[in-house]
Amino acid sequence: MKEKLSLAEARRIALAAQGFARARPDSAGTRQLNLAITRMATLQIDSVNVFARSHYMPLFSRVGAYDTAALDRLLFARRPPYVEYWAHVASFIPATDWSLFRFRMEEMRARYTARDDGWFSSNREIVEWVRAELAARGPLRPAQIEHDVQEVRRGPWWDWDVVKRALEHLWVCGEVAIAGRRGFERRYGLAEHVIPADVLAAPVARPDAIRELVRRAAVAYGVATASDLADYWRIRDRKAILAAVGDLVDAGELRPVTVEGWTTAGRPAKAWMHADAALPRRIDATALLTPFDPVVWFRERAERLFDFEYRIEIYTPAPQRRFGYYSLPVLVGDDVVGRVDLKADRARSTLLVQSAWWEHGRPMDAAARLSDELRLAARWQGLEHISVSRWGDAVDDLADVLTEARRHDAGPDAPVALADDEPGADFAEESVLDLAGSA
Repeated sequence: MKEKLSLAEARRIALAAQGFARARPDSAGTRQLNLAITRMATLQIDSVNVFARSHYMPLFSRVGAYDTAALDRLLFARRPPYVEYWAHVASFIPATDWSLFRFRMEEMRARYTARDDGWFSSNREIVEWVRAELAARGPLRPAQIEHDVQEVRRGPWWDWDVVKRALEHLWVCGEVAIAGRRGFERRYGLAEHVIPADVLAAPVARPDAIRELVRRAAVAYGVATASDLADYWRIRDRKAILAAVGDLVDAGELRPVTVEGWTTAGRPAKAWMHADAALPRRIDATALLTPFDPVVWFRERAERLFDFEYRIEIYTPAPQRRFGYYSLPVLVGDDVVGRVDLKADRARSTLLVQSAWWEHGRPMDAAARLSDELRLAARWQGLEHISVSRWGDAVDDLADVLTEARRHDAGPDAPVALADDEPGADFAEESVLDLAGSA
């Protein structure tokens, strides 16, 4: 087995591990969706809905134009096989993996309940009331709790924000789980009402959990540095990561490799390849990637693998944007060769290409392949037309190939307001807690 990998080989290993070495199925149902999620091990949630909600995108990238209602049934059934937790930030994980994050739940509990003058201690009464409501009534939507709190409010601090924060505390501490959604509104329930009893009855010790999570990250990445493996689950304890890597090397699951161009302080960076990782002769994929796809979600890794400097510019003032509000990386072959800023204009049934840009090294047929992908994306979203803007060094190439496309003007300050029936910030409901330093 190889001990030194070229950068192109590392890219092919990484993409194969994420499922991009496989041809897309002619049609994708529950089985294909489950297989894709299993390869990724988790599915990140994000609220932005300019083109498509982010958790739908990785499946589209891998299996093509599938029925999103099928994914909704998988994720939001009354007893779904998946549950939400703070895995790689807010994410879907298999419900059977709940105990792998028990160490994080315990550390969250210690972090947020230890201080006598902290929020949890100061608001213990409402936390206990919310817990009691869930125990007595089963899983509830926030609107149901909000209605009831109007009747029992006992002071100015008994407002909806405080109730929501209590739910979030209980969720990150593992006492509460998300019991599905109604529309996009979460239903909160006590963990024992949501998580299988055998899972709750089998806690996993911290070293064992981190070792298993590192193993899964290694499978999902194919080849990775310690920083890559740590970021997959946002584990900040480097010592624990390296201990897990050492155990997996001893077990024969990981083997040390060096990758061309991966350096630390002028020396080859330490990296590991999973024993089951495949090295295909070529990757012939074409895909639009969400910013929260495992292929690119760790920006440092994206730069090492693809020489692709990537930042989303949602929070960048409009005049300072280089590439657009929410640009999506474009994968062609085994490389990221461009980025497109897409918007679904549902009122006009049009996919708007707000900007398009090439990266270095694109193949000769990149415009044709990206155009085919844009047509597929439009059909997937039920849009009848495509319109290409005049902003970016790739837009003329796309317009030449997309002969049916319209043209429109757009720039860094182009409006990105969503349709009235598509709220953009109601899905992830990101925790109001400061989780940046989570274990």
